[in-house]
Amino acid sequence: MRIATWNINSLRARMDRLLALLERQEIDVIALQEIKAKPQQLDLSGLEAAGYEVAAHGLNQWNGVAIASRVGLADVRTELPAVPAWPDDEDGVVEARALGAVVGGAEDGSGGLRLWSLYVPNGREIDHPHYGYKLRWLEALRAEGARELAADADARVLLTGDFNVAPEDDDVWSMEFFEGKTHVTEPERSAFRAVVDEGYADLVRPDHPGPGVYTYWDYQQLRFPKKEGMRIDFALGSPAVQTAYRASFIDREERKGKGASDHAPVVLDLEL
Repeated sequence: MRIATWNINSLRARMDRLLALLERQEIDVIALQEIKAKPQQLDLSGLEAAGYEVAAHGLNQWNGVAIASRVGLADVRTELPAVPAWPDDEDGVVEARALGAVVGGAEDGSGGLRLWSLYVPNGREIDHPHYGYKLRWLEALRAEGARELAADADARVLLTGDFNVAPEDDDVWSMEFFEGKTHVTEPERSAFRAVVDEGYADLVRPDHPGPGVYTYWDYQQLRFPKKEGMRIDFALGSPAVQTAYRASFIDREERKGKGASDHAPVVLDLEL
């Protein structure tokens, strides 16, 4: 099974690029982030014609996540348990940042893989309330990952998406540039490691060590041609998924050309 994760940065704006990517790379399942639309605003006819079932979760023109699968789609969940609201008050809402589904299994979901498409909050600035929200959100993800493996140590769970954390110094083009900024602080990195420590290994890094291996390049300052990027998109697999992992790559070609997303797809092959 070939699975990809991609912060598409507007599904409506890049549907043609998505369809071309799916065909070119022969992808069975893709987790998308930042779809920036409500489900009823999406024209999914192209995906459906190509044989994909689609689950999408979006509340407005921001955030939003989706999963498209041509190997089945069951038991769809639109939020993580205990995920915090934003703003963190009585008027806060649970943003559309997590979507889970079972793919590659029977119609009832048995025998498949629990795939999560995740768009972790950015954090904005270290002294901004959004930074604390980001840390609480990652704690909710850790707790759900732990719950899954406590219930079944052999569970096939894959946590994919834009984590908005660069967990190692090699994951940014310049630590000096990022000094005092989010994505590289110790609390964020500790929150990321806490998810890993529950049993979810970074599947891609061993085959693609840094420095210089990135998944995101800002649109500003010619960051992509200058190779000034960040690795913030990940696929974290449970022990059973680690055993099934075979290979992976980052599709940098998709970051090129007019109308590209600022993220590149991360693609991996599993033998389930």
